[in-house]
Amino acid sequence: MPGGLATLETGSPADGCFLLVPAAGKLHNAAMIKRFIPTRFALPACVLAAALAPVFAADNSFLGSWELTIPGGGAGWLGIMKEDGYYDAGLLWGGGSVMPMDAVFFTDDSLWVTRVFEVKRKDAGGAVVRTQRFTEAIIAKVDGDNLEATRLIPRENGEGVRREAFTGKRTPPMPLAPDLSQVKFGDPITLFNGQDLTGWRLTDPGAASGWSVQDGLLVNRVAQTPGQPHKNYGNLRTDREFEDFNLTLETRLAKGGNSGVYLRGIYEVQVADTYGRPLDPHNMGAVYSRIKPTAAAEKPAGEWQSLDITLVDRHVTVVLNGQKIIDNQPVLGCTGGALWSDVLRPGPIYLQGDHTGIEYRNIVLRPVVK
Repeated sequence: MPGGLATLETGSPADGCFLLVPAAGKLHNAAMIKRFIPTRFALPACVLAAALAPVFAADNSFLGSWELTIPGGGAGWLGIMKEDGYYDAGLLWGGGSVMPMDAVFFTDDSLWVTRVFEVKRKDAGGAVVRTQRFTEAIIAKVDGDNLEATRLIPRENGEGVRREAFTGKRTPPMPLAPDLSQVKFGDPITLFNGQDLTGWRLTDPGAASGWSVQDGLLVNRVAQTPGQPHKNYGNLRTDREFEDFNLTLETRLAKGGNSGVYLRGIYEVQVADTYGRPLDPHNMGAVYSRIKPTAAAEKPAGEWQSLDITLVDRHVTVVLNGQKIIDNQPVLGCTGGALWSDVLRPGPIYLQGDHTGIEYRNIVLRPVVK
C-alpha cells in the first residue's frame, strides 16, 4: 500500500467528526492519480459535512459536494468548503483516496483548485541535484447544479501544459440518518450459488479473469509471469443492480491479501490483511479512505471472516466478525475505483480482483422494501 495519500476519517460516532490526513493507501488506478499525491497536510474537517450542506450555496455557488465524471469516463468527487474565513477542498480523482488540495480561490466566476507537486532532477548516477515544484490547477465554472472544468498539468520538462476537460454534478443533499429499526428488508437473494459464475461478470470485459469456483468457493487467483508484461486482472460484479440493502458474506485472505466489496458499485468496504495494525480508514471493514472503523475486529490472514453491511439512505453500517465497527455513518461520495459517481443510481455488488487472490462464500443480499 503506497503511502502519502490523504484520507477522510470519522471520529467517534457521537461527535461525527471527520479528518483529512495523510495516510497509507492502495492505488486503484495509479495512472489516473499519479499527479495527485499530496504534500504534507493535516486538514481539520470536523465541519466538512456541514460545510457541504446547501445552506452555504447562497454565499457561493461552488460550495458543496460534486460528483465528477473525469477523462476516460472514470468517477471522481470534489468537495469545496469554507471554514474560518478561508476556502478548502478535498478531491478524489479516479482511484486511491480522498485528498486535500493546496489552495482554493476564485476569480470572477471561476473556481481555482491547485496542487503543488515536486519533480526531482537527477544526474547520470541517479543522485538528486535539483528539486523543482510545479503547480497543477483545476479551473471550473458552475451553471446551476452543473460544473464544467479543465485540469491543467504542466509537463515535467517545462514545455507546455496538458489540458483535460471534465464535468460534475452537484451531489443531492445528504438525508438524515435512517432509523434502521424501522427499515424493512425483503427476502434474501443468494448472489453466489456455489457452483458457477451465473449472475456475475467482469466490470471490464477486456481484463484477464482470475475468478472461478472451487469446492463451493468463489475464488480469485492472480498470477504474474516473471519477465512478462504485467497482467491486469478484472473485478467481478453482479448482473443485477440494487438500491438499499443488507449484504452478508464471508471472506478469506492470504497474508498481504487485498480486495474490496463495492456497494452499488461506488462505495468500497475494504477487505485486506490488516490484522494488528492501528485503526485506519484503509483497514479491513473501513469505507475506503472515507470512514475509519471504531474498533479493530479483523482476524489474522488465513481465517474466515464475516461481513454484515447495511446501506440505507447513503448511510453505512458495518459489522465485522460480529462486532459493529461503523454505525450508520454518512458516505459523502464515491470511493476510489467506483464505476460512476452518481450517488442515487442503483448499482451492482462488485468484488475487487485486480490486487491479490481472495476467496468468498455465502454472499446473500436482502433488499430494502420501500
